[in-house]
Amino acid sequence: MTGWRLVAAMAATLVAAPLLATTAAAQDYPVRPVRIIVPFGAGGPADVTARLIGNVLQESFGQPFVIENRTGAGGVIGTVEAAKSPPDGYTLLMMSNTQTANESLVPQRKYELMRDLAPIAPVNYSDLVIVVHPQVPAKTLAEFIALAKLQPGKLNYASSGQGTPYHMAGELFKTMAGIDVVHVPYRNSGEARSGVIGGQVQMMIDAVPAMAPNVAENQVRALATTGKSRSTVLPNVPTAMEAGIAGYEATIWLGLMAPAGTPKPVIDKLNAAVNAAAKRPDIVKLWTEQGAVPLSMTPEEFDKFLRGDIVKWAEVVKKFADKPQ
Repeated sequence: MTGWRLVAAMAATLVAAPLLATTAAAQDYPVRPVRIIVPFGAGGPADVTARLIGNVLQESFGQPFVIENRTGAGGVIGTVEAAKSPPDGYTLLMMSNTQTANESLVPQRKYELMRDLAPIAPVNYSDLVIVVHPQVPAKTLAEFIALAKLQPGKLNYASSGQGTPYHMAGELFKTMAGIDVVHVPYRNSGEARSGVIGGQVQMMIDAVPAMAPNVAENQVRALATTGKSRSTVLPNVPTAMEAGIAGYEATIWLGLMAPAGTPKPVIDKLNAAVNAAAKRPDIVKLWTEQGAVPLSMTPEEFDKFLRGDIVKWAEVVKKFADKPQ
């Protein structure tokens, strides 16, 4: 072999070696427990979904997928921890439209979503429901809007924190309904839910799967849901569009990301497992009963989806002044 051919062969070997090593590692992945960081409180949609997906992935791969709740700062604290973790596939992030909203809502965060994290797959989405405490003298959404217009700045609504889908849905509702109700951020969904059930706040917009049991127990009154069509879980509750707010639509969706630089074969392996789970009849049945709809995308499709959602919520953020300084 001539000198230049030898050099070329050695160079090719050096280039191929890391790729072969990465591919081999992906074939064996995972060889130890994987943690899924949930940057939201226990009991909320992200937490419940992460635990279900974690169990499914554990069944698929034979290794524990451990849920770690890292709450605070509207999902920022847990997201930062995930973004700064080693990109080896052993730390994942269960995220939602909170993270895409925070790209414009929280300018001082210590990460950039599409720079520091890699899309794996979306999981599902759920419609939201607008509820009020039973003592609020409004039986319909139109009556609540009329009441709020009579008392600008006197009524309030709960959310699980700045930038969460519930907060953004509330601000969108305020803008489109032309009302002034005060945002009261709680540390997590459970505390926010307790706030409206206990009457400390008058209104809340929450995920249908989480709030439906409280509606059934008459602990809150449902005024409207936020999807394009009525919820299968709350079929007697009109949509916000039916109730008079033309074009109003808001959901919470959930997905998985990993630290940027996580090997593509590992991303693809996780994507295939999550998409397979979303097609399992038992999971589809469970989510349908809860009012959740499975989502299935490639990592590249999810990347495009995330970038579009960032733009969408940036436009909403421009319309309200409830932006942290």
